[in-house]
Amino acid sequence: MQIKKTLLTDDKLKPLFDDPLALKFGHHFTDYMFTLSYSGGKWHSAEIKPYQPLVLDPAAAVFHYGQEIFEGQKAYKSKEDKILLFRPDENANRFNQSMTRMSMPTIPVEDFIRFEEELLKLEERWIPRVKGAALYMRPTGIATEPALGVRPANQYLFFLILCPVGPYYSTGFNPVSLWVSKDYSRAGDGGTGSAKAGGNYGGSLLAAQKAAANGYNQVLWLDAKEHRYVEEVGAMNILFVHENQLVTPPLGGTILPGITRKSVLTLAGDLGLEPVERRITIDEVVEGIEAGKITEIFGAGTAAVISPVGKIGYNGKDYVVNNNVTGPWAQKFFDTLTGIQYGDLEDKHGWVHVVK
Repeated sequence: MQIKKTLLTDDKLKPLFDDPLALKFGHHFTDYMFTLSYSGGKWHSAEIKPYQPLVLDPAAAVFHYGQEIFEGQKAYKSKEDKILLFRPDENANRFNQSMTRMSMPTIPVEDFIRFEEELLKLEERWIPRVKGAALYMRPTGIATEPALGVRPANQYLFFLILCPVGPYYSTGFNPVSLWVSKDYSRAGDGGTGSAKAGGNYGGSLLAAQKAAANGYNQVLWLDAKEHRYVEEVGAMNILFVHENQLVTPPLGGTILPGITRKSVLTLAGDLGLEPVERRITIDEVVEGIEAGKITEIFGAGTAAVISPVGKIGYNGKDYVVNNNVTGPWAQKFFDTLTGIQYGDLEDKHGWVHVVK
């Protein structure tokens, strides 16, 4: 598929930022975007054009029936000045899994990656050359058919926008606090919990507000049926250092299959920590913290990479993890992952994709 390109003159390009590490996450966007349309049973009209608002009919199905999914990725610059992506095939596959779950048409993996590469090559100047900053990528799919009626749409739009970012948390690589929600659920069996669908996040916002009002950074979600088993955090998967094991809840349709999560489980074996996927109750977690059996807790996700947890609020009581300081395993996984992503460490598993 040919990609049409509409380019700006140099005097119309936005100025770069002096300090990428100071950028607020998700607030600044580059000069161009990529769009791809679907109608008549096929994808067509691939285009790179200046970043601009979308024009949608008020009856567009995305507004009424929630057919919308997205991905989150980052592009990095190596010391050799190469553009690096981390496991983009995994993102492309998860994007398609989400599209399928939401009754939306998929995009071939090789096309998905090629579209990203073409936009990145044009926007290369926006990729920060300082470790800790990156160019965040947001591939998105929405239903655009202007028709009311509860059914899959016949028209869709795929678009890709780019955003230079500093660290996800303004406080840097420091422990965050989690509030356990017993009154709200993120996803139930048979639902869309494993899809990266916008509705999953929209439905989580009220609980997140309550967490913030109580002085916590994010929500720790429990299962929807019994409100006993730990599932994930609002913006990341969750992992527990339990004696000599790295324990994380298993995937089963209610948890997002995180690519950073998957990578951490692989690296755990390399680093000498046994990876274990099993159900873990919130009572086991808090009792493990008090007994000193759970020595570290951290989240894993594209935006923050690794996010150490220093405190969990449950049933009106705070449980402090590792004296509320970053633990050695969280630091080791963060250093290893970011080292691979920026091309500073050996990529033993073939995860890094060089944009050519």
